Amino acid sequence: MWEIYINRIKYFAVLILIIAVSLSCSKSGTAGKNIEKNTVTEKHGNTVAVSKANDSIKIPAGLLKLIKAYPDFLERADENTLYWKDGTSMMYDDGREKSHDEKLDNPDLEDMMSQPYTAGADWDSPPGVNFEPGRIRYEPFFAKMYGKSESGVRKNLTTVTWMPGISGTPLLVNTVNEVDIQLRAVCDDLARLDNEFMKYVKRTAGTFNYRVIAGTGRLSAHGYGIAIDINTDYSDYWQWDKSMKYKNKIPMEIVRVFENRGFIWGGKWYHYDTMHFEYRPELLVK
Repeated sequence: MWEIYINRIKYFAVLILIIAVSLSCSKSGTAGKNIEKNTVTEKHGNTVAVSKANDSIKIPAGLLKLIKAYPDFLERADENTLYWKDGTSMMYDDGREKSHDEKLDNPDLEDMMSQPYTAGADWDSPPGVNFEPGRIRYEPFFAKMYGKSESGVRKNLTTVTWMPGISGTPLLVNTVNEVDIQLRAVCDDLARLDNEFMKYVKRTAGTFNYRVIAGTGRLSAHGYGIAIDINTDYSDYWQWDKSMKYKNKIPMEIVRVFENRGFIWGGKWYHYDTMHFEYRPELLVK
């Protein structure tokens, strides 16, 4: 009799062990799926979806480009917020519908990143009406990095010698984000071009100038010490022309040199400014 009871106990013990092992494997499989889901990222147009457990965080591509372009200042982002390393944050999209002029005068970060800049020669020339990536600037973003006043900007400036051995002109340039280093590299790269290109760059119309853009209340990129105008003898500017018929004399070889160092070109704007280059790596990062 006791032998029968012992055998039954052994049977139930084995059965319980089998059930426990089965449940453990099931949980392990589910956990594996959750871990995999936590690491999945998917690109959808202008957003990147990051799956986290059962939640999906959609980070706009423009925010990711800003973080990649300015790693010394920017920490992270979520669906509509940019987080700075100093603990502050900025809203990305204010949700307002705006005309192009309103975007220029009252932009948010989303407006600033809304038009893609195409580097190199393979771009739509002439630009379409009001297509001018980089001309829209969210001023609080740049002021936070480069200086919130003229005196604040001046504290960050240094002198860069423009085209040593050809021009030798001293220019004031911002040291933040190594803009000065990138401009020196531009000089070195330009000096390697054939002599036929030197007439476009041996003279310059300057860099730092704390002023608003003519006819507006918007601070020029020159006010941050991150822009340079090259030789005006070979330049075209929409406000000089008035007709808005696109013109350009600047060779693409020169444009490529600047773009390779993080500078965008005003010659790719509908309101063209072919002498103008400004440091805007967020529009050039992949």
